[in-house]
Amino acid sequence: MPVLGETMNEGTVVEWLKQEGQPVRRGEVLFTVESDKATLEVEAPADGYLRQVLVPAGATVPVLTVVGLITDEPETEPETRFFGKNLVSQPGERLFASPRARKLARERGVDLGLVSGSGPDGRIVERDVAAYLAAQPVATPVARRMAEQAGLDLRTVQGSGPGGRITKEDVERAIAPSPPSFPSFPSAPPPSTAEVPLSGVRAVIARRMAESHRTTAPVTLTTEADVTEFVVVRERLKASLADELGFNLGYNDLLIKLVARALREFPYMNARLEGGTEEGAGGIIRHLAQVNVALAVDTERGLLAPVVHDADCKGLAEIAREVRELVERARSGLALPDELSGSTFTITNLGVYDVDAFTPIINLPETAILGVGRIKARPAVVDGEICVRQTMWLSLTFDHRLVDGAPAARFLQRIKQLVEEPYLMLV
Repeated sequence: MPVLGETMNEGTVVEWLKQEGQPVRRGEVLFTVESDKATLEVEAPADGYLRQVLVPAGATVPVLTVVGLITDEPETEPETRFFGKNLVSQPGERLFASPRARKLARERGVDLGLVSGSGPDGRIVERDVAAYLAAQPVATPVARRMAEQAGLDLRTVQGSGPGGRITKEDVERAIAPSPPSFPSFPSAPPPSTAEVPLSGVRAVIARRMAESHRTTAPVTLTTEADVTEFVVVRERLKASLADELGFNLGYNDLLIKLVARALREFPYMNARLEGGTEEGAGGIIRHLAQVNVALAVDTERGLLAPVVHDADCKGLAEIAREVRELVERARSGLALPDELSGSTFTITNLGVYDVDAFTPIINLPETAILGVGRIKARPAVVDGEICVRQTMWLSLTFDHRLVDGAPAARFLQRIKQLVEEPYLMLV
């Protein structure tokens, strides 16, 4: 099991692309592996024959575990005495599917457990996923996800979208409780509950969030910023960089730039605790030379945080391109482990979901995380007069073991200043 990133501790063999006894060539893709963040292809290290598979598809093992044996001749008996037994935790149920089938299922949000395979030994191939999709009602991804969570059969829903497409509103109407009638009768029993295994990325997220909550001393500070100028600057930059970038500059691109600036000015926020007890006794606070800003991204596989390395040394256009590429790769499951590790600070933006302020959880081993709320027009008093201004809440959660409240507040105050006066980034 290869080490595909500095934070990778174990991996799951997704699929062997060669059968035992088949010839393999050095550099040929031998099997695919899923880490806690991405699914990647692993190449054969030498020419020969795949003599024995020690770790079957679907099993999870620590990195550097021997997963298979390649021999010079097809009939050579491999030496297995050096490899212990019970290295592998066997999965409860294994779904065999081709890479193309998995790719299509991932893109269209299909649960492969619902697809019948027509390939050899029941293997799911691309045409099986296509046939499953063709038999399903046409619905938006949001509508389909809402229906799955509510246990609603989309075949019972009448679509109101173009071509009869089922929309989010159609599902909401279908699952909304009906007004009581008179005389009233007992309502139908609720739909059966669904069970989703806590595994893969979801299990990693659960473990890391619990560890952060258990080991840090989190405190959240909030402040409201007047982002009227921030909005104006973004619109102007969006227009001026449209031809160069080929896409619209986002608020997150600007936030990464200005947060990186603030981290360089306040190095105690760009730090981590190393060694010692959970209380910090005997450890050291290491101020980091690099400023690597992560951006929390919602994906079908769970929450991921691709990292812009050396963000303080990059221009705005470079950051925008890198963010776009990183987010696309993360959402498609193609992000490399190093693209999802090494961050020194994280930004999480829930403004698109109409959230104002919240208490984000620190992304260990970082010192703090910045939560960004929605931009909203609100009445404000400026120079003694009431006017409409664009405002945004900022929520900074920091580890009180490493930083006190006043220094953390000064850091948040600087971010607020840069957001309110974005031209200061040029100074």
